[in-house]
This record gives sequence, C-alpha cells and structure tokens, in this order.
Amino acid sequence: MTQVLTAVGSMWESRIATTLEASREVQISRRCADLADLLAIAGAGLGEVALVSSDLRGLDLSAVDDLHRHGLHVVGLTVSDSESEERWLRSVGVDAVVPVRAGLTELEAHLLARTPGGLGDGAPSGSEVGSRAGHGAGADGGPADPFLADLAGAGPTPARPGTGAEEPTRPAPAPEGGGRIIAVWGPTGAPGRTTVAVNLASEIASAKTSTLLVDLDTYGGSVAQVLSVLDEAPGVAAACRAAEQGGLDVTGLARLSPQIAPHLRVLTGIPKAERWTELRAGSVERVLELARVMVEVVVVDCGFCLEDDEELSYDTLAPRRNAATLTALAMADELVAVGAADPVGLQRLVRGLQELDTVSAPTPTVVVNKVRAAAVGPRPKSSIADALSRFAGVNEQSFIPDDRDALDAALLTGRTLEEAAPSSPARVAIAELAARLVGIPTPTRRRGRRGTMDS
Repeated sequence: MTQVLTAVGSMWESRIATTLEASREVQISRRCADLADLLAIAGAGLGEVALVSSDLRGLDLSAVDDLHRHGLHVVGLTVSDSESEERWLRSVGVDAVVPVRAGLTELEAHLLARTPGGLGDGAPSGSEVGSRAGHGAGADGGPADPFLADLAGAGPTPARPGTGAEEPTRPAPAPEGGGRIIAVWGPTGAPGRTTVAVNLASEIASAKTSTLLVDLDTYGGSVAQVLSVLDEAPGVAAACRAAEQGGLDVTGLARLSPQIAPHLRVLTGIPKAERWTELRAGSVERVLELARVMVEVVVVDCGFCLEDDEELSYDTLAPRRNAATLTALAMADELVAVGAADPVGLQRLVRGLQELDTVSAPTPTVVVNKVRAAAVGPRPKSSIADALSRFAGVNEQSFIPDDRDALDAALLTGRTLEEAAPSSPARVAIAELAARLVGIPTPTRRRGRRGTMDS
C-alpha cells in the first residue's frame, strides 16, 4: 500500500482524508501541519507520495525539489477552477495536479502514478533587467531585441494564485531545442575563469550561434564589470527568485538577460557575495533548463569551491553556498577547467582536478591560462604539459598566452578580446578552444558591436 504524506489547507484536509479512507491502494501515513513538518517527515523516509495544496504556506520550487530529493512523488491539489493555479503548481515542479474535489478513482490514479513532470508552463515573469552603459532600446522606442519584439504587450508579472494579483496572460510557446551547457570552472586564486568564460561565449556567438553567458559565481562574480553591464538588478538573482515562485519561463528569462552583441546574451551575477542565499539549487537548475531551450549554447562562469556543505545538507531548508556551482557542473555537457600557469596556480589546478573527481561533472577540458616563460621557465608549454601529465594524468590541454596588454585594453573598455584585440594570441587560443568544444569554424574577422539591450 502506497504511503502518502498530506500537507493541505485546513479547509480541505478532512475531505481528502475521508476520500482516501475508502482506498485499498493508498494510505495516509501522516497528516502534516505545515510545510516544515512535511519536509522533516519526508527527510526521515516515512512516505512515498506527498500531497500538497496550492494554498500551502511556503510551497515553492525549492520545497518541491527537496521532496523529490527524498524520493517522493509530489501531487498538487488545486483549490479553485483557475487555470493559472494549475500552471503555477506545475511550474514549481509538482509531478501531477488534481482538483481538490476529485473523486477517489481520480485521486488514486494521480497518487499511484510515478511519471515525473517536465518544465511547467508558468506565466511570464516581470521585466526587471539590468542596463548596458551607453546602449538603449530601438529607434522607435520599442524593444531592440528581436527575440522580444513580439512581447511589447506582454502580460503582467505572474503571482502565486490567491495573492490578489492580476491574472497573468499565457506566455508565448517556448521554442523547440535542447542547447548545450559549458561550465567554466577553476580553483581558487583567480586563474582567469571569468576571462575565459566571457571570451569563450563571445567566440561562440561570433559564429552566429545563439549564446547565453551566465554568472553563477557566489564568491566574486564579475561578468557584469568585465563587460561594462550595469547590474543594479542582477539578472541571475531575479531569474532565481522568479523560478522559485514558479513565475519564470523562456520569455521571462530573455527579458532578464540583455543582448549585448549579435547572438550573445548575458545573465549578470550577484553584485554582493552576501546575496548567495538567493541562488538555490532548485531555482538554478530551472534557470539552466530554460536557458537550454532559449539558446543553442549556455556558458556558465562558476565559483571555485566544490565543498558540498555537508553540515547543512541535513537541513532541507538551509541554502548552500556552493549549490549553484555544483548544480551547474552536474548539468553541464562540457566542463572547462582553468588553471594559472605558475607554480602555485598549477598546484591548485592539480588538486582541483582531484576534487572534480568527487563531484558529478563531465570529464574536464583542461585549459592553462596566463602562459609565460617568466613564471615557469623556458619552453613553458612543454614544462606545464609534463607536470600535468605526471601529477594529474592530464595528457591533453589547451594553452592561453598571457597577452596582458590586450587583456588590459579589453577590460578597460568593457569589451571582449574579439572586439578589442582580434589578432591577440590569447584571443586566437580561445577561438580555437571554442571551435574544439562546439565544433564551429574558427572566426577570422572581427565583428562590430551593435550593443543592444532590453529597456
């Protein structure tokens, strides 16, 4: 007999309990008073199915994600006939939705089903975005971004059913597709993760491949500064907040990730490290899932730390600082591991590669950045290759020369190497890396910036 944990509003609890009493297949093992009680009992392994109502206080994407993590099938109860209520429940990740007034047969069918649901078809999120210095909307005052050209009259920001907000409109259908995620990671010590991620995304976009650059560094995100994007409203935090409440879809994510160059969008990171609690594992996963649908390639700038915060993992409600990085690594199709070409940086890279073996992540493509003879002696590439082969078992690696003048010029003007120094050896090396990872031709000419943004 299937054991069910219920956490429903007081108005519906007796009705549900009475209905399920007649069942020979399903038994209520615990009637939980609130969400915290439900999560605690689920963590103890006392149920197989969780039955939650849309009016359950605190129910969101992270809560449903925690229930799934404990192996529970989650069924949501709609307490009204509103279509938006069902869409909201699905958007926070429930596996099935059933009306609260359903009969025993229908209720049993949903409680006994074990087919997990996909992405919800939630309503579009709000239009909160950052702004690009020196760039604006189209000449007619409308959106300069072609992706959003048909969304000028989009509906209001969605809200959880029952909050009294205006009824949201249905979003435009999401485009078909399943883009690739490339995670860029490196150990502590500033080996150049952001430099590689930014320029890698730029090179991929230069091949007319739709690309989204996401800053998920919870310790020192700097993509916005590198590209001169104002981040009063950091995109990734806003996206995660919307995802947490089931209000994010592809069009909403597009609004939060301004287009800064042809085929290139940026989802800026948190401006202060103290805001890391806003990037929870479940919401980050939802953002990346939608990003796969929105573009062909997603490049993620990850934080350095791979610790799993085990002392917090026993508390299902506690956010974990490294969850964003670990989630990105687990979802990535390709992983770029960046290390600095000096004795300290190489030692950290070797140890970091050993740590990567302990987490869920693809086999890394090793990139040695800032290569120069002054730091490792004559024939630096040969010396570094020998060291990595001996101490880390890495027999293939890519090298990026330390072209400091070109990198400084790009950083000073908030541009990529492709724009600021297209003939730079560092730019050429990153372009070759992009071609290797994505299978695009190595670009041979410079692309001018149109510099559009969402207003």
